[in-house]
Amino acid sequence: MTEGKLPPLRVGWIGTGRMGAPMARRLARAGADLAVWNRTRAKAEPLEADGARVVDRITDLADRDVVFTMVAASADLEQVLTGDGGLLTAPDAAPSVLVDSSTVSTETAAAMRAAARERGTDFLAAPVSGNGKVVATGNLSLVASGPEAAFQRVEPFLTTIARSATYVGEGELAHLVKICHNLMLGVVTESLAEITVLAERGGVSRTAFLSFLNDSVMGSMFTRYKTPAFVKLDYTPTFTPVLLRKDFDLGLAAAHEYGVPMPLAALTQQLVQGAISSGHADEDFASLLAMEAGAAGLDLKPEPGEVDDGLGPTT
Repeated sequence: MTEGKLPPLRVGWIGTGRMGAPMARRLARAGADLAVWNRTRAKAEPLEADGARVVDRITDLADRDVVFTMVAASADLEQVLTGDGGLLTAPDAAPSVLVDSSTVSTETAAAMRAAARERGTDFLAAPVSGNGKVVATGNLSLVASGPEAAFQRVEPFLTTIARSATYVGEGELAHLVKICHNLMLGVVTESLAEITVLAERGGVSRTAFLSFLNDSVMGSMFTRYKTPAFVKLDYTPTFTPVLLRKDFDLGLAAAHEYGVPMPLAALTQQLVQGAISSGHADEDFASLLAMEAGAAGLDLKPEPGEVDDGLGPTT
């Protein structure tokens, strides 16, 4: 990221949690004129060292050209945009473009899009793929839908936050893409768990098997990224089975609506539910490995040595 490549737009940011803070930090370090708000001010204040300014009220961001939101859930987005003191309630100003990267329902996104339109604000749905470390290492991916002209206007900011920003069309299509992405996330992780257990049951260490897989044509950024969790049995949560189940529910509902049979996704949904019911609800979804090992009667042990997650250094 080099200062000077961003257009001279004033940027606001709402939500500096585990994802929002590193995303906003990338903009600040790239030289954006950035003002931020967070419900707990102390969580936003570290961004001041990167050049951001912390404001006390959401409405202090209403006169910004572009405002990003990254909050926890649908109810939170409704609150910060249309609730008491929300961004779109400011009487005299509203941003030209609103970019929401939160994971929310399509119904909430559509309602917020309509509320923004009433204020003359273009709304972009822009969910992301990754977690805080993925953001910090410059490997985040982003998908966007909404007015194409608005996407083109803010694209330099999107590609500063993420290594790629894909425009997929109008309306809430970005949320459908994110749901499809997370269906694949679950199916691939379950498959990776099954074949890893098979290899270990036959006498191959997880380290050796995953090293081979990651360097083959079947390996991917994702398999390499999940390798440390599989090798060390570190299920510190980045994305829990409960959150994954929610996306499977949404994905299978969409499949029903569009008449698309998804037998693998339906089976994986049941396996994810099994992980939740077996006490893995608060762990990372990599705990599907533990479920598969238990079904195979395999007693997993953490393996020694350093394992690279493939993400590279923080940028």
